Amino acid sequence: MKAIICTKYGPPDVLKMVEIETPVPNDNQVLIKIFFTTVTVGDCRVRGFNVPPSYWLPAKLAIGWTKPRQPILGTELSGVVEKVGKNVRKFKAGDEVFAYPGHKCGGYAEYICMDENACIALKPENLSFEQAAALSFGGITAWYFLEKGKVPKDEKVLIYGASGSIGTAAVQIAKYLAH
Repeated sequence: MKAIICTKYGPPDVLKMVEIETPVPNDNQVLIKIFFTTVTVGDCRVRGFNVPPSYWLPAKLAIGWTKPRQPILGTELSGVVEKVGKNVRKFKAGDEVFAYPGHKCGGYAEYICMDENACIALKPENLSFEQAAALSFGGITAWYFLEKGKVPKDEKVLIYGASGSIGTAAVQIAKYLAH
């Protein structure tokens, strides 16, 4: 399969297309054929190692010293389940899904294996694969901060910058939580 790997930290030209083996799902995993992925700010920060100076050493230890430990970046994706492990019950081959592999990355490839209990959901029928691929990061981030804020029901919430993925999701989630 084809994958885009990050060969070292730096500008976008450190990304290279390579051929690697297609992953094989274990008993509790699904193999997803990726149709769309996104480029998030997190992907760009990892690729360019763009972290505040005070986080330099912990980030190098966590992410990788000279290049990302996980060379295939990409934290959001959509596609179709191609194979399932023998213990998988939530998904079947042919299911249209969107997913968030998060810090494990892997979205810049043709295929990815993910645990069935990871952040994978059926793609809403009214969304294209392209639209569904962009749902996860903003939604998960918005949900995290709205939960952390412990906004009570019927409380008004100001969402500053409601035009990006996080802000757009925050408006919708806050509206949902208010009722």
